Amino acid sequence: MPEEISQKTLEYYERSAERFWEGTKDHDVSQNIAAMLRHVAGAAPLSILDFGCGPGRDLAALRTLGHEAVGLEGCESFVAMARVHSGCEVLQQDFLALNLPAARFDAIFANASLFHVPSRDIRRVLENLSASMKAGGVFFSSNPRGSGEEGWRGGRYGVWHSEEGWRELMASCGFSELEHYYRPEGLPRDQQSWFASVWQK
Repeated sequence: MPEEISQKTLEYYERSAERFWEGTKDHDVSQNIAAMLRHVAGAAPLSILDFGCGPGRDLAALRTLGHEAVGLEGCESFVAMARVHSGCEVLQQDFLALNLPAARFDAIFANASLFHVPSRDIRRVLENLSASMKAGGVFFSSNPRGSGEEGWRGGRYGVWHSEEGWRELMASCGFSELEHYYRPEGLPRDQQSWFASVWQK
């Protein structure tokens, strides 16, 4: 079951890789990057993992800011695109079969990626990511808002976590909340479909 979820979701992104890049390359997520970085102790270059880096938009932004950014992505086409677009190291790994070095990263940037992890696996994935962070490391996540719904939508598997559920999950994995906010900026709350949060290990 988990292998089928990964395979079909990755196949969706393989089929739509170029279209996805064209549709997202100009999205402004500087608010998210700034929210993460303002909580990280130390100056550039920081070691940052972009978890689910896609075609490399945010990897390139992190590198431009002077950081040692490393991408992680399961979609083969995205891995190739991210390497070209960012010039950064990009690991090709399935989210459900991570193999990361211990205590390497000062921060992890998980923008619109963790919601693809099934609820039965999310705690294990978060614990694996935590183990790859240095003590006191900062973890950013952005997920579509929901009430715990889970399943297939448009060829992709996802979990639409509630805010309360996500907070409880992160706390149970040893993270302390630093801040949260809603996106897109400047819209009424009922039109802000993303919940962004920043945590410390």
